This record gives sequence, structure tokens and C-alpha cells, in this order.
Amino acid sequence: MRLPFCAAMLAAGVLANAGFADVTLSGKSDPGVTIAGQMTALLGTEKQRLQRLPDDTMTEIAVGPKAAKPGNAKVGTLDYSDAWLAAQAAPTGDAEWQCLTEALYFEARGESLKGQFAVAEVILNRVDSPLYPRSVCGVVKQRGGGGCQFSYVCDGNGDKMRDAASRDRAARIARAMLDGAPRALTEGATHFHTSAVRPSWAKRFPMTASIGAHKFYRQPGSRG
Repeated sequence: MRLPFCAAMLAAGVLANAGFADVTLSGKSDPGVTIAGQMTALLGTEKQRLQRLPDDTMTEIAVGPKAAKPGNAKVGTLDYSDAWLAAQAAPTGDAEWQCLTEALYFEARGESLKGQFAVAEVILNRVDSPLYPRSVCGVVKQRGGGGCQFSYVCDGNGDKMRDAASRDRAARIARAMLDGAPRALTEGATHFHTSAVRPSWAKRFPMTASIGAHKFYRQPGSRG
């Protein structure tokens, strides 16, 4: 059965009105004019609300949320435990990651987990300092004064990381630190030495931490 024209128009109006539950239709002869005015007012209010949002929120609305960075998604919640380290993504990386992994393996693999993280802090603090090379590999392989900054670089021994467990641990620490894990152990230290030695600079630099067999120091002026 076909509905009369007026009834069909009424049904269409009811369906249209269902999509705007917050809009009240006027009894005037041209309800479209009233709806347009109300919609304009509503959009104006929303525009004012949007203008008060931070820029990064507006960007996310426009282009969508940023894709999550692959790798260690929770480095900001660093827990100095083997369980936390094992839960991180399998470590991979570029030459910088490889250099940091080797430095941790050869200079600190006998240290506690915190001790190895602390050595990683020293290397990255040097990278950030105007007094040292601007890359991890540059810092680790730096020479001068008749020797090397890190002894394993010029000790004449092969640099094969033969202990698989220690290599994996160093690689995971390196990945976490390069991904932005907090440097919370050494207060900006740029130097360290074992308790068995006493280098001359240790008398001039303030000591910032003692972790395991290592003592840590910050070179004055290293922060620029």
C-alpha cells in the first residue's frame, strides 16, 4: 500500500529528526531554516572548543595518533632487573648499538646489572658533552695521551664476544639506553674506574656514585 504524500513526508521527517536528537524542530512553515541555524550554532561551539585544545592534540585529530616506536616501548619505566630486561624486544641495531654493546661486554660484563647500566650512562653522557666525540663509536674508540679511553680498544686482544649470555645482556642494556631509558644512577658521570686503581683525574673530579667495583666521576664543564 502506498502512503499518501503528506504521510510519506511526515515519516521522512521523523527519520531525519532521529539523527539530531538534540535539535528541536520549530513549528514555523520552513523548519529547514531553523535546523540550519541551530547546526551553525552547534558547530560554532565545537569550533571554540577545538581552538582551546593543545597543538599536539589537534595534530592527532587531523592525521591520527603517532605510530608506536618499535623496540622497547616502556624504557621510561626502567626496572633494574633481569626479568625486566628479558621482557624487552629482542635487541637489534646499527653501528652505534654495536659499539655500545661491545663496550659494555668488555668493560663491565662482570658487574651487576646496575653497574652495567651505569657504564652505559657514562658513554652516553660523553656523547652529549661538548668535550667528547658526538657518537657512541667515537667515544668508545677515542684515543689520546698514548692510550685509549676504554682499555679493551687497544689492549691487543681480539674483540670476540664469546660468552653468549653476557653478550645478550649487554645488547639488551645497550638497546634500552639508546632507546631513551633514564640515566638515573651516576648523576651525569663521564668517568669511572675500578676500586683497584686511583687515576690522577679522580683527585680533581667530583665522585657521583659507587656501584659494585666501579666508582663514577663527573668531569667539570662536561655538561657545556
